[in-house]
Amino acid sequence: MVTSQARAAELMRAARVGAEAEWERPEPSVLLVEDDPGDALLVEELVADSALKMRLRWVRSLTEATQALATEVPDCVLLDLHLSDARGLEAVSLLRARAEHVAVVVLTGLAEEETGLAAVAAGAQDYLVKGRVEPELFGRAVRYAIQRKQAEQAAVALQASQMQAQENARLERGLLPRPLLRAEGVHVVARYRPGRAQALLGGDFYDIVQSADGTVHALVGDVSGHGPDEAALGVALRIAWRTLVLSGIAGSEQMSRLEELLVAERAREEVFATLVSLAAVPGEQRAHVVRAGHHGLLLRRGGDDVEWVEVPGGPALGMLPGGAHWPIAELPVPTGDSVVLFTDGLFEGHVSRGPERLGEEGLLALARKAAGLPPEAFVDRLIARAEELAEERGGLADDVAVVHLSWN
Repeated sequence: MVTSQARAAELMRAARVGAEAEWERPEPSVLLVEDDPGDALLVEELVADSALKMRLRWVRSLTEATQALATEVPDCVLLDLHLSDARGLEAVSLLRARAEHVAVVVLTGLAEEETGLAAVAAGAQDYLVKGRVEPELFGRAVRYAIQRKQAEQAAVALQASQMQAQENARLERGLLPRPLLRAEGVHVVARYRPGRAQALLGGDFYDIVQSADGTVHALVGDVSGHGPDEAALGVALRIAWRTLVLSGIAGSEQMSRLEELLVAERAREEVFATLVSLAAVPGEQRAHVVRAGHHGLLLRRGGDDVEWVEVPGGPALGMLPGGAHWPIAELPVPTGDSVVLFTDGLFEGHVSRGPERLGEEGLLALARKAAGLPPEAFVDRLIARAEELAEERGGLADDVAVVHLSWN
C-alpha cells in the first residue's frame, strides 16, 4: 500500500511536470466571456500584444460559455462580472459549477477592486481591472492563474490520497488480527503482504482462534476483486467467522452463515469468496478441514518434505447461494508435522516477462527446497522467492496471506 508521503511526492512531481509541460505548449486556450464588444476588442489586443501566445474564443454570455465548455475545455476563462444572464459573484459560482477544473480570471471595472478580491475569495484564481492591464501583465496573469489552478488540484488530490491511505490502513488492520490463543503448545506464524505495494487493497484475510475447549481454529480466505469494498467485506467475513467459532458453530453450517453475510454485504452479485477453515485439537494427530472453493494447502512432514494436499470441498461462498454444501474432511497430521494455509497470490505471480506463472507445482518446488527451515524462515522464504521470481513483471500483483500452524 502506498504511504501518504510517497503519494505526496508523486503528486508534487506530477504538478511540476504538468506546469512545465503547460508552458512548453505554444498556445494555451482561453475562453473570454464578455458581453461588451469594446471590452472584448481590448482583450483581443492584449492577446495579440502579449508575449504568451494563446488561442482566444469569445462568447457573450454565460449561456454561450456553457455551450462552448461542452465542446472544448479551455485552460483559462476570462469572466466579466456584468453579463446579461449572470452578475457579480453569482457568475463566478455558476461558472465554477460548470468548469470546476478550469482556471478563472475575473475582469472588473476601475472602481471594483473589492469585487475582484471577493471573486478570488469565492474561487477565482485572479482578477484584472479593465483599462489598467498591460500586455505583459495580462500574459503573466493568465499563466499564473493556470499554474495556481493546477496547484489547487494537486493539493485536493493529495488530501484525497491521504484520506484514502488512512482508510486503507484501518481496513488493513481489520484484515490482520491478533491470534486468540488460550494455551501453550500452539505455534503460529502469520504473514500478510499487500500486492505490489501499490494503491488497491485486496480482500485477503486470515484468523486464528482457540476456543474454550482447547480446539485450535484457523482461517484463510480471499474475496474476489480489489478495492475498499472487497477489503471491507473481507474484514466482515473474518470477524463473523471468529464470532461463529466462539459460538460453537462449525462445519457446513458455519459456511452457510458466512455465505448469508457475504450475499447481504457484497457490492455486486458477481463477488464471491474462497476460504479454507481448519480445526484441530492439541494432542490429536488430525485436523478437520472445510474448503469453500479454495485451493489446496501445504503439509510439512517434519523437517524433511512438503506435500500439496487438496481435501474434498464445496463451492466458493456466493456462487450458489442457499444451495451449496461443504463437507468436513479429516486430514491426518502426525506429531511434528505442520499445516500451511495461504491465498493464491502466493503462486499466481509471473516467473518471467511472458505468461508463465509460478503455479501450484512451482510453489511446491519452492517449499520443498525450504523444507528444513524453521517456521518463520520457511514462510518468509516462500514469499521472498515468489516475489523475486515475479520481479521482472513488477512483483506480486495480488495480496498474499499465509498461516503456518502446528500443535502439540
